[in-house]
Amino acid sequence: MTIRTVAEHSGVSVAAVSKVLRNAYGVSAALRAKVEASIAELNYRPSAAARGMRGQTYTIGVLMADIRNPFFPQLIDGIDDVLAGTQYVPLIGIGRGSASVESTIVNALIDRQMDGLIMIGQRLDAAELEAVARATPVVVIGHHEPTATAYDSANNDDRRGGALVVEHLLAQGYQRPAMITLGRANLGRVDVSQERELGYKAAMRAAGLAHYSRIAPADDGLDDVTATVRALLESPEPPDAIFGWADYYALEVLSAVRSLGRRVPEDVGVIGYDNSPPCAFTQNNLTSIDQAGREVAREATRMLLSRIGGRTTAEHYVKLPVVSARGSTLRDG
Repeated sequence: MTIRTVAEHSGVSVAAVSKVLRNAYGVSAALRAKVEASIAELNYRPSAAARGMRGQTYTIGVLMADIRNPFFPQLIDGIDDVLAGTQYVPLIGIGRGSASVESTIVNALIDRQMDGLIMIGQRLDAAELEAVARATPVVVIGHHEPTATAYDSANNDDRRGGALVVEHLLAQGYQRPAMITLGRANLGRVDVSQERELGYKAAMRAAGLAHYSRIAPADDGLDDVTATVRALLESPEPPDAIFGWADYYALEVLSAVRSLGRRVPEDVGVIGYDNSPPCAFTQNNLTSIDQAGREVAREATRMLLSRIGGRTTAEHYVKLPVVSARGSTLRDG
């Protein structure tokens, strides 16, 4: 079945059907209704390969670092919000936090003529990212490069968020906050965990606590996070609060602290980052930094469609985070 079949069935020209399929300007409501009725009755599906030969496939590649992070579904929801009602369809690849795996996936998406890419928490370094952006429109989420001109970015202010953690904990009476961060294996040159570390350290200095700044890296396995928590709490001067760089770390911190017989929040406060849905579960009641992920993803998707539409001037959107306080740090209840 071809576009000509749809045209004959609906009694309009091939050019008219093409305009409806492209959502072109100037198509009347009556014409659109007639063509869409024929498309539905015939169960017609445009050929992605044919569209690719004409220069557009109406597919968006979405590269995610992993699927374990409970924050990522908020980003997918934001992408879907913007794509709903358009002809664009997202195709998702999982990079598993590996630059080499990401490179393979990105090349495969480009080879399949994606119209553009949204890269979430990518591990590619700046040079590789520039090369990808020369091949197709790109927007990154979770990568801070405000001077980049080849691609756009949408982020929250991770450095400010790291500082907010310290400010909140000190306001609750904690005096020795420590941070558990992402291990350094296979990271790109700029990533959100490092920005949050910088914010944490700056706020500790501002509070006169630079001498106590403690940032402990842990690989993203539950056993690694638990071992790191144990080492911190069994050290000569243990922290009275622990900041997990992301919620999926902080949730394990919460479990580890309790398994070691410490009370939360009385003995040890626990705070995460992302304000993902599990934070609000009664058994977690986890304080977290809210970075409005769905809103950030909406902005990223709008920027990508604008890039696809021909915009060449780079845009870099930054959302200010806020503290979403819950019982894991509120000593007064």
